[in-house]
Amino acid sequence: MSLSGGNKPDSSASVPTNILTAQPAGRSKVGFETVLGPSVTLKGDFRSQADVRLDGTFEGTLEIDGNVLIGESAKITADIYARNISIAGAVRGNVSGHKVQLLRTGRVWGDINATAIATEEGAFIEGKVTMIAHDAAQTFDPDALPLPDELDIP
Repeated sequence: MSLSGGNKPDSSASVPTNILTAQPAGRSKVGFETVLGPSVTLKGDFRSQADVRLDGTFEGTLEIDGNVLIGESAKITADIYARNISIAGAVRGNVSGHKVQLLRTGRVWGDINATAIATEEGAFIEGKVTMIAHDAAQTFDPDALPLPDELDIP
């Protein structure tokens, strides 16, 4: 709901936060510890143990033990390593995490490696997507599937 009292959803609430809510034991959720604002440009290696939101321009490497939100106005040229990554802006680089979520305005030019991936209609990926070490893959036996000529298709 918007603050104006209408039924129109608030545009700032358009970024789902479902994958950004997981916290390590002993930490309370207080939002993002570090925010790179839309008017900020930063280059280098960025490491953090907490949640990070990027809305500006960044070039380098991101190694985040927490969660990362790439906002709509963000222009990131970096490889990203984080627990959970939600992308609404532009990323040029490889993305690796437990969960990766591409929102409708998200654009990635690079490979994505994740245990779980979600994309909204309108998201863009130019690169390879690789699903890694999911529990369901451990119990799947492709040899147990019937061959096409063994199926009873009328």
